[in-house]
Amino acid sequence: MKIALFTDETGWHTRQLQAALRARGAEGRCIDLADCRIDTTAAWHGLVIPGFGRELPDAALVRGIAGGSFEQVTKRLGVLHALRELGVPVYNDARAIERSVDKSMTSLLLHAAGIPTPPTWATESLAEARRIAMREGAAGHALVLKPLFGSQGKGLQLVGDVAGAHHPVPELGPVYGSLAYLQRFVPAATDPGFDWRVLVVGARAVTAMRRVSAGWIHNVAQGARCEPAELTPALAALAKRAAAALAMDYAGVDMIPCASGTQVLELNGVAAWRGLQRVTGFNIARAIVDDLLDRKLAAARAGLRA
Repeated sequence: MKIALFTDETGWHTRQLQAALRARGAEGRCIDLADCRIDTTAAWHGLVIPGFGRELPDAALVRGIAGGSFEQVTKRLGVLHALRELGVPVYNDARAIERSVDKSMTSLLLHAAGIPTPPTWATESLAEARRIAMREGAAGHALVLKPLFGSQGKGLQLVGDVAGAHHPVPELGPVYGSLAYLQRFVPAATDPGFDWRVLVVGARAVTAMRRVSAGWIHNVAQGARCEPAELTPALAALAKRAAAALAMDYAGVDMIPCASGTQVLELNGVAAWRGLQRVTGFNIARAIVDDLLDRKLAAARAGLRA
């Protein structure tokens, strides 16, 4: 079996996946979606996937998609959409990635599924964003202003009522794409504060960690430390519901304790797991590869036979 590993950079994660695939008698080929193209003269399917000639991969696993212009990203996602339509299992497919990368869509789908998540607003109007922050601040709430497509805790800032002082929404420049995505801030329930990252693979929560930080941002890239966490039935059930709401094959589900229990903050459809692997007693890449081959690819082949 030849599996396309779509990634914009090779390194620890791709080596882990390639080793897990080799252990299953499969080959993982690293390919940048930026290097793929549509050419309806090249083959019956109209795609050019470097390293596959006129053939299609048996399956594809998405590890990373490079940023670019709207047109470039649309083409890259279009390749993933096309593979799915051509019968190639894609893990996670373009629809799931679109839902998780767009934080406002994540929040909307979680809310629609009845999953506890902080109140959220997304607006292109700076005036409306400032009215929301004023209204929430008057009620004693801070809000987190996030880039809609952000990651690793970059660009986050508090607005509204912050330690008793009002902080207005700033000008929405390039960092925010002229759009305000606002999520009600969940104060730390402990000192130091933490959140959970739960990994869901194939509709099953498989492992969890706590990300502990002296500050209010709990991303590992911003200095948080990883600690083992018990994967309780309640945490596992909530993470599974969140991943199902976005129809994800695998997901890093970020959750935070609060006065009312636990809330889901966001999901990552191309989740890194190096920090999580350090506190997990089994090989995460193998769990992902096993689910891809034994569930996703097997189901696709059974469908073809039927």
